[in-house]
Amino acid sequence: MSLKARLSAAEILIAPGVFDGLTAALAEAAGFEALYLSGAAVAYTRLGRPDIGLSTMSEMADTLALIRDRVALPIIIDADTGHGNALNAQRTMRVYERMGANALQIEDQTYPKRCGHLDDKSLVPMAEMVGKITAMADARADDGTLIIARTDAIAVEGLAAALDRAETYLEAGADALFIEAPRSGDELRQVATHFAGRVPLMANMVEGGATPVQSAADLQALGYDLVIFPGGIVRAIARTAEEYYASLRAHGSNSPFADRMHDFAGLNARIGTEAMLAMSRRYSDVP
Repeated sequence: MSLKARLSAAEILIAPGVFDGLTAALAEAAGFEALYLSGAAVAYTRLGRPDIGLSTMSEMADTLALIRDRVALPIIIDADTGHGNALNAQRTMRVYERMGANALQIEDQTYPKRCGHLDDKSLVPMAEMVGKITAMADARADDGTLIIARTDAIAVEGLAAALDRAETYLEAGADALFIEAPRSGDELRQVATHFAGRVPLMANMVEGGATPVQSAADLQALGYDLVIFPGGIVRAIARTAEEYYASLRAHGSNSPFADRMHDFAGLNARIGTEAMLAMSRRYSDVP
């Protein structure tokens, strides 16, 4: 089933955040139907830095290509601001689509952007964002590659302005809408009511962010079609890594931490080592 068709289904689509081949493979094994390649997660893990526009288009493209080589699931990629003007956004579409993206999410912040749940954001004019959406639509090779238009206007101009911007982006050709960082359950509901039945809606759940965390079932009841949990895996891994390194430093051994980690065989089972070695032997036997 295509991503577009899946978003039209009654059940909400949950896309967990991933940032490399391992997290993508583990999410696929867990039974998810789509993945979200988070720009924030890439900044956190590859750079060890915050989500303030430091990740480049090429770094995201490289990461996407590695994930696509590992999994077959639809991948939604965070395209930030398109990494520049309309021509940059167009190039981003072409590159990410070639690397295997099934949907690109682009936002209306100025550059350098910042995480949607950080303060002091600023927006480009609506006309500039419309130009980027139009340029991306013109550049895509497959109409099945979706454009998800994100607006950060709630934090800057208020909910009414965010709805107006989203309406304009929909008219410009966006395939789905993402109104970032509603500040209450009521604002989540107002967004869903405003666009009910007209376009797939995406929600973003960030623990400790501006939006009250809701379950997928609750968001589905409101009328959302897609929910991402972009940085949860990084927060989980960061906490575990802190505890692991503290334990190793204190004890000079991994033994005290053994019940919280895979052993060598356990990790190899999850990354498919035996299957790959068997494949290697099969090719080695080719005359």
